[in-house]
Amino acid sequence: MINLKTPLGDEVLTLKAGERVSLSGMIYTARDEAHLRMMKEGIPFDPKGAVIYHCGPVVKDHTIIAAGPTTSARMNKLSGFLLDAGVRALIGKGGMGDTVREELRGRGVYLAFTGGCAALAASRMTLKGVFFEDLGMPEAVWAIECRDLPLTVAIDSDGGDLFHDVRLQAEKIFDKMF
Repeated sequence: MINLKTPLGDEVLTLKAGERVSLSGMIYTARDEAHLRMMKEGIPFDPKGAVIYHCGPVVKDHTIIAAGPTTSARMNKLSGFLLDAGVRALIGKGGMGDTVREELRGRGVYLAFTGGCAALAASRMTLKGVFFEDLGMPEAVWAIECRDLPLTVAIDSDGGDLFHDVRLQAEKIFDKMF
């Protein structure tokens, strides 16, 4: 297990697809509407070395109750400006497209968190603030301090991509079967 602490730097460039990491420090949630708002109005936090978690957490009384990942592919066309601004990692589930894989090259990584483990994620998180609260609970940008969040490097900065590799293997098997 490789321990990472935000803000992230060049250490993420040595990570390889398939490696397990533990992440601690500040992360920021962002789904579709938050990405669009940040594109229009600017990023409300320092993006240098930041981590974006594709998540719409359940928050009650300033406590994170559940924080499971959302499908990252929805942000395929919305992630480039964040990487250009210095964001070093994206977290979500289900992988991302070829464009994002290329945008991460030499700059950052995509980290996968298992869907269905929202309570586990929440147990390792402390709410620190919120931006764009008017977007509603799932779409606001939540500033969260996480402790030892277990993740897998799904896309590395060299273009290694677990989801892409599995898709290719499945296509080969399918072609042989039919």
